[in-house]
Amino acid sequence: MKDKKNIGDIDATLRLSGGFTLLGTGIIKKSTLMIIAGSIMLAEGITRFSPLFYLLGFSTYDEDVSIKISKEFY
Repeated sequence: MKDKKNIGDIDATLRLSGGFTLLGTGIIKKSTLMIIAGSIMLAEGITRFSPLFYLLGFSTYDEDVSIKISKEFY
């Protein structure tokens, strides 16, 4: 079974930033729970798949909506 994406661009970005924050804080404070939570958030942000969302039938992924990076700032 191939897993479908169920996490959108903004949600993935928030999970990545939150995951890095939790992981870094967990490493500094030597908190296993924070390290695990941060790692899970990072994995979900990278793969754009959330097992909990899958079980609940929820999705923030929309193929028509994506973050576009413009090069007009030169």
